[in-house]
Amino acid sequence: MSSLSRELVFLILQFLDEEKFKETVHKLEQESGFFFNMKHFEDEVHNGNWEEVERYLSGFTKVDDNRYSMKLFFEIRKQKYLEALDKHDLSKAVDVLVKDLKVFSSFNEELFKEITQLLTLENFRDNEQLSKYGDTRSARAVMLVELKKLIEANPLFRDKLQFPNLKNSRLRTLINQSLNWQHQLCKTPKPNPDIKTLFVDHSCGQPNGASTPSQANNPLLGGAVPKPGGFPLAAHVPFQPMPVPVPTPLASWMSNPPAGTHPAVSGGPLLGSPPIPAGFKYPRTPPNPSIDFLSGDSDHVNRRTRPLGISDEASQASLPVNIQPLSFPGIAHSHTFSALDDFPKSVAWTFSQGSTPMSMDFHPAQQTLLLVGTNVGDIGLWEVGSRERLMQRNFKVWDLSKCSMSFQASVAKDAGVSINRVIWSPDGSLFGVAYSRHIVQIYSYHGKNDVRQHLEIDAHVGAVNDLAFSHPNKQLSVITCGDDKLIKVWDATTGAKQYTFEGHEAPVYSVCPHNKDSIQFIFSTALDGKIKAWLYDNLGSRVDYDAPGRWCTTLAYSADGKRLFSCGTSKEGESHIVEWNESEGAVKRIYQGFRKRSLGVVQFDTAKNRFLAAGDDFSIKIWDMDNTQLLHCIDTDGGLPASPRIRFSKNGTLLAVSANDNGIKILANTDGFRVLRASENLAFDASRTSEGAKNRDTRDHGDVKPRIAAEDANDKLKNWKLSEINEPSLCRSSKLPEHSKVTKISRLTYTNSGNAILALASNAIHLLWKWPRSDPNFSGKATTSVSPQLWQPSSGILMTNDMPDVNPEEAVPCFALSKNDSYVMSASGGKISLFNMMTFKTMTTFMPPPPAATSLAFHPQDNNIIAIGMDDSSIQIFNVRVDEVKSKLKGHSKRITGLAFSNTLNVLVSSGADAQLCVWSSVGWEMQKSRFLQLPSRRSPEAPSETRVQFHHDQTHFLVIHETQLAIYETTKLDCIHQWVPPESAAPISHATFSCDSQLVYASLLDGTICIFNAAHLRLRCRISRAAYLPPSVSSSIHPTVIAAHPQEVNQFALGLSDGSVHVIEPHASEAKWGVPPPPENGSTSNAPVTPSVGASSSDQPQR
Repeated sequence: MSSLSRELVFLILQFLDEEKFKETVHKLEQESGFFFNMKHFEDEVHNGNWEEVERYLSGFTKVDDNRYSMKLFFEIRKQKYLEALDKHDLSKAVDVLVKDLKVFSSFNEELFKEITQLLTLENFRDNEQLSKYGDTRSARAVMLVELKKLIEANPLFRDKLQFPNLKNSRLRTLINQSLNWQHQLCKTPKPNPDIKTLFVDHSCGQPNGASTPSQANNPLLGGAVPKPGGFPLAAHVPFQPMPVPVPTPLASWMSNPPAGTHPAVSGGPLLGSPPIPAGFKYPRTPPNPSIDFLSGDSDHVNRRTRPLGISDEASQASLPVNIQPLSFPGIAHSHTFSALDDFPKSVAWTFSQGSTPMSMDFHPAQQTLLLVGTNVGDIGLWEVGSRERLMQRNFKVWDLSKCSMSFQASVAKDAGVSINRVIWSPDGSLFGVAYSRHIVQIYSYHGKNDVRQHLEIDAHVGAVNDLAFSHPNKQLSVITCGDDKLIKVWDATTGAKQYTFEGHEAPVYSVCPHNKDSIQFIFSTALDGKIKAWLYDNLGSRVDYDAPGRWCTTLAYSADGKRLFSCGTSKEGESHIVEWNESEGAVKRIYQGFRKRSLGVVQFDTAKNRFLAAGDDFSIKIWDMDNTQLLHCIDTDGGLPASPRIRFSKNGTLLAVSANDNGIKILANTDGFRVLRASENLAFDASRTSEGAKNRDTRDHGDVKPRIAAEDANDKLKNWKLSEINEPSLCRSSKLPEHSKVTKISRLTYTNSGNAILALASNAIHLLWKWPRSDPNFSGKATTSVSPQLWQPSSGILMTNDMPDVNPEEAVPCFALSKNDSYVMSASGGKISLFNMMTFKTMTTFMPPPPAATSLAFHPQDNNIIAIGMDDSSIQIFNVRVDEVKSKLKGHSKRITGLAFSNTLNVLVSSGADAQLCVWSSVGWEMQKSRFLQLPSRRSPEAPSETRVQFHHDQTHFLVIHETQLAIYETTKLDCIHQWVPPESAAPISHATFSCDSQLVYASLLDGTICIFNAAHLRLRCRISRAAYLPPSVSSSIHPTVIAAHPQEVNQFALGLSDGSVHVIEPHASEAKWGVPPPPENGSTSNAPVTPSVGASSSDQPQR
């Protein structure tokens, strides 16, 4: 909004205040966001009008804008919560906790747990930190002092706390001056004019005074709308009324489609679209005096570098985390946070692609798969965990006869081609390649190096500059843009053209599809600096907007889809990254730190809803999204080009960076290194190497090395020895204090913090062991060196499940722990109970049998959603907050025994006593795939046996535990990758689990043996006999029933036994780990049948 428009709002505010329109004044203050009335705010706080307090604040800031805003909202909501507790209104307190305070739990989980625990106190002042809390009035006064400090320190309130110094009735004065000027222009001015209306210009020539304005000239009545002229306030002339509201995500960006704009032409069946209003707002110029808005032109950029910063369609994620610690008055928190700890800044691997990388993209689910496109049209697929190239394809037109004559002529004249964009589809089953000549190629991906041709589209005349995938009307589509100034949408299955969008006057440089509030739309940018937006319809562009730099610009949303950024470079080399305010269609932040003249088109990308990164000045520059100042600069020890291309993995733990000499560097943070190690252990390259050696031409001398490598591997295998632990001195074990009423442990887990173990016994009693912080155990984590306490609250109560009047052995116990360790959901054949882990109190019970719950799992994104497996073979998706079953899933024939969610694939995997595995979408809850376990014929169980499932750390593979086998499955195809079957002489498997990093699998057998496997190929590396942790006096009938892995210590696990005891076991201090991993075998690394890879041509063989 221009400065004069802003001043007009102040004049209106003064006028409304003078006329005593108090509510309207404050409403305009809030809606305009120009003036924060501290007096009004103080009055509302003193009166405890919390809804009005937050509503008024929302006009100036949102809870996640910055650390000051977050602290501001937290203090207000905390006060509302404490006042509800003070009135003993627990229902309202819980409502505030869940609806208002829950949002802060992701930033300070410990504090949220403390807040939650206040519900259990009769008087929250019993909490030492809140003992000085006075009455409500004094508490509000104390809080208000803090709020004023936060508001004054918040940069979003800068220049908004002081009302301009105006003379009284300034708006009336200006109107009078205007009327005087109009009167002076009258041809026959009267000495005492009678002015009866302000709706039309004054004229003394009308004998009866000013007539009523005609409809033809009155925009309010549907007449012509005056065009903006030289007068600065002309844009505020009323527009025609809009018959239909604009879709919310684009409303403030919309403008009237210009008369000369060509309508969009549909090339196929139309997809559904919302109705379009008759008129829209004019776009606003970004309030940014520091940016020189250069005039754009439509010259094409030859062989330009290619930005990669367009994110895929939104996936939900967390809020920015760079905030000050939140606390109660007097509560000190020692949590410190280094802003860069979470950024992938350490070089994990450097490799050569063979030609210059132009575009890169990580697989959306398999985080270590990197797709690369180069300047000579080559495509490479790399597994950066195992450090191998899975696939290499050189540019080739699949069917030249189907291409346009202009393309055929172009290729005949010059066969050279470059890749402008490579990108995976949202589910990773397809990837697209946009070339600098006319065409787009879509490949289907079937795992490992199995890449197949899917679609070849002659998409544009000239270069295809960008490509993206989207889901209009739940159908996967491909979006392309090109030098021909067009944007096109294609059916991703058939290749049929669905839409052609016309309206840009220069080559279209990038596209960014998005959806918000169920509205699907596409942003596009062109080389003249224009940003336009399109709905999937035929009504033209909704936005005509100038981007900073007015040349090569890309747009990208944060991972959660809530914040929009753009990065652009002008022809003169000036680069800009800005954040847009979607609600106003204006620039919200301008990030500083670029060199004055960039040496190429700058690329950027976003990660973790928190970081912005760009390649500039031979380095990677990093910003916190909430801070415009440069956070850090990384040169990766040198070797970067002037403007390196960059791409984050979808979870932000890895960063691919183009380097000199055709190189690519993989940067990682702590989690990224963990993912890389896990992927390395899951590499299945032995069988591929063997097959490759067999398929190679015998004339190729390269077949000598694999043969030698195989002989070395066989030698290592012969020399390797299984680690056997058969006496107590070879490991460390600790038996936890027992409870007299417990006879068998049915379920066992560590708390997520790692400082306690929770068990559920067969008689429905829960036991909790906590490790105290002490001199030998400063961390307070579970360990064998310090004995824990069998913990109970001072009330002495136990967490005991409701049990039916049946034999306890017939009930199927199950439980699930919340991510913050505050609650446990549990059942033992009766009602499901929700317990408070601090007080052991039963918060609620629900879903009485029949049917009875047999398996429980919290939804990874929403603790209020629970998947409940039942003994009638159904799965119920239950919303705790509204006490309602949202969906009922049917596919099994016997009771459900295992449930597990994938955080990245948006699926739920279930297993049952019928030995069946099912994969369900966690979006629509429909079944995607099912498969029965292949049970060994010699080990067919006499009775239904439990089958359990657990996801690998990569969230794409999962472990299956059955008494007859362990198996690793790939989720999307439900293929068995590896399998281990106990020898015929061995006891059945009682339970198994991944280690915390998924590199090991711990399995317990019914004879007391513990087997430890390498998770990569389920090869046994260590075996622990019962004699190593049980004394000889213990009956041989006592055996492990359940096993649990420590959430942070890779080599620690706990056993629950059939006599009610629990044992924690760790390697001997001198060893620090369980045995030595077996060397890879020559050939298949598993005794399971593995689906062979599809044979590839010699050009597709992995190259080192």
